Amino acid sequence: MREPRGTPLDRSILALAIPAFGALVAEPVFVLVDSALVGHLGTAELAGLTLASTLLVTAVGLFVFLAYTTTASVGRLLGAGEETRALRAGIDGLWLALAVGLVVAALGHAAAPWAIGAMGGTGDVATQAVTYLRWSLPGLPGMLVVLAATGVLRGMLDTRTPLVVAAAGAVANGALNALFIYGFGWGIAGSGAGTALVQLAMGAVLAWRVLRGARRRGVALSPTLTGLGRGMRDGGPLFVRTLTLRVAILLTVTTAATLGEVPLAAHQVVNALWGFAAFALDALAIAAQALVGHALGARRPEDARAVLRRTLQWGAGGGAVLGVVLALLAVPLTALFTADPLVRSAAAAGLWVVSAALPLAGVVWVLDGVLIGAGDGRFLAWAGAASLVVYLPFLWIVRTAAPRGAGEAPWSVVWLWLAFGVAFMLARGGATWWRSRGDAWLVLGAR
Repeated sequence: MREPRGTPLDRSILALAIPAFGALVAEPVFVLVDSALVGHLGTAELAGLTLASTLLVTAVGLFVFLAYTTTASVGRLLGAGEETRALRAGIDGLWLALAVGLVVAALGHAAAPWAIGAMGGTGDVATQAVTYLRWSLPGLPGMLVVLAATGVLRGMLDTRTPLVVAAAGAVANGALNALFIYGFGWGIAGSGAGTALVQLAMGAVLAWRVLRGARRRGVALSPTLTGLGRGMRDGGPLFVRTLTLRVAILLTVTTAATLGEVPLAAHQVVNALWGFAAFALDALAIAAQALVGHALGARRPEDARAVLRRTLQWGAGGGAVLGVVLALLAVPLTALFTADPLVRSAAAAGLWVVSAALPLAGVVWVLDGVLIGAGDGRFLAWAGAASLVVYLPFLWIVRTAAPRGAGEAPWSVVWLWLAFGVAFMLARGGATWWRSRGDAWLVLGAR
């Protein structure tokens, strides 16, 4: 990345972003496959899966910093020419992921009935949810190792290997779940067991890929207390940043619930399509993380700024293209989710707001990626908390003043997505844009 301008830089961005997108969508495919297979067991099983998978996805999402911190640290060290230290940081990241995964899995197993009950699960639904959760939790250490190993490989500018492993895992997940659920007659426990085995296998394969490279270069494979401490210190601010985002999403859902059944159902449709667009644009953020880390490690701030400028253009442009496509397909897309005409019209209205907001969202996600790649986690934690505080009055306005009633559902959803897709994203983007305009994030060399 000596001259990251124009076409060469575009090729570097796309070479990282396209495989990253494929890997990002693999985990949601796990949930979709589980839902499709478990759904044929019965309503209680499917409802239980919904509660349990929500907890699991939230847990994985909260610890996504394991990928972000290793991407940034490994990329920076490699850019500085310190390959041994980069691999050492990667090894410690894997051990930290394994330790966190084991602790969370053990706590989750013990607290499963309480957690499901706190989410409103009762009776047979709660029984099915606890069963799935407890059979799935052994795979959590594997999934967190997947995050850490993926971060190491991204820092090494390798997004292809995680893509291949994720694709193979998605296929194996479907096959094992079908075998365990129906072939062995294990029911919902078979779905949890199949997913856990696949996640453990994916973690083992990606960890082996990192460990093999480390061994070839004579790097010790045992953990170091210094490295584990550094990983927790660097990951803490990003954990806070992710937590503020999750809280904002949760509060948005609870606000949608106050608007009525139709707006809540429509919000689910809009949010699902927003999430898919987020995966596509977040792939650009992953490319930015790796490229910025390398540039700053190599003490080339002009290259880091070039990556910033170009990925911002890609983010805004990609968001605009996705927005146009979503606007044109809003009405037919809603028909894939529901036959209720009221929900469809409300969801279409929300999608038109999302279409207008996606260029802004693309810029926000890229700015996040750039600052994560620069190791600016402390600022992102404060910015996340501040953005959440700014967002709360807009949610209050929606709760108290948005139109109510089934006939007003489209306007209710419009108000809600103006708050989340525009106001909240402007708050996040304003803070990170201000930061990117200065030089405080341009910390050069190995750290």
